[in-house]
Amino acid sequence: MDSVADPKSVKVNVTTGTGVDIEWKDGHRSSFSFPFLRDACPCALCNEERGKDGRQPGDPLKPMVGSLPMFKAMAKPTQVEPVGKYAIRFTWNDGHQHGIYSWEYLREHCPCSECKARRAMEAPAISSRPN
Repeated sequence: MDSVADPKSVKVNVTTGTGVDIEWKDGHRSSFSFPFLRDACPCALCNEERGKDGRQPGDPLKPMVGSLPMFKAMAKPTQVEPVGKYAIRFTWNDGHQHGIYSWEYLREHCPCSECKARRAMEAPAISSRPN
């Protein structure tokens, strides 16, 4: 495992319902809200759905044009368990439980402004050519 993606401490704030705080061994800190984590689920089904919608991990579902907003309970885990020494798994209040969030995946998708800016700089440039 890459030492950058190795957590020093992990705090899952289930009682307060806020999210997960991770301090990485290199000193970086990440805070993930539970809705972000649910929308970033790395399972094959969720990856496929995000791909169809053109969403990135952590992006919420886009509302359908012309549809009425429906009440949806805020994402919160009902159970949290470690997966070996490399990941964490959530059972969500909507019943979904297939995503295994590796430390590497979480570090890669850290939602802080510093990491977002780094990912934007690393993103491949899209060339625009005339048709």
